[in-house]
Amino acid sequence: MLTVKPETGRVAFPRFSTMFDNIFENEFATPNFIKTPVLVNVKDTAEDFRIEVAAPGFAKENFSIKVEGNLLTIAGEQKNEVEQKEEKFTRKEFNFSTFSRSFTLPKLVDAAKITAAYESGILSVSLPKKEEAKVNTTFEVKVA
Repeated sequence: MLTVKPETGRVAFPRFSTMFDNIFENEFATPNFIKTPVLVNVKDTAEDFRIEVAAPGFAKENFSIKVEGNLLTIAGEQKNEVEQKEEKFTRKEFNFSTFSRSFTLPKLVDAAKITAAYESGILSVSLPKKEEAKVNTTFEVKVA
């Protein structure tokens, strides 16, 4: 079922439901824009937490890592331009891809010492633990 509702002041030219308007507006407003899902590994070691983000094809300049309060946000944006020249025409295509992931930092992370490195398509973010969190709390529990 399709609903038609007239636009105020323009009864002679009814338009489709706003649901259809939103679909078409979003489709044409952002051509060749891809929000890419990224795969993330989180490792817990004695010294730090390590977040590894699979982001092949990006350059290290494409990443943004921000800490606001206890929220760590890792984002990436990549822009590609492809140009093809033939005899009588030139075609250019633009492609944009982006991702953003946020993580809540535990209180035992020293946010001021966070580091990151990008190698072979993997962004590796190191979240060092505070000294009091590194204390070895191994103990034996006796069964009564």
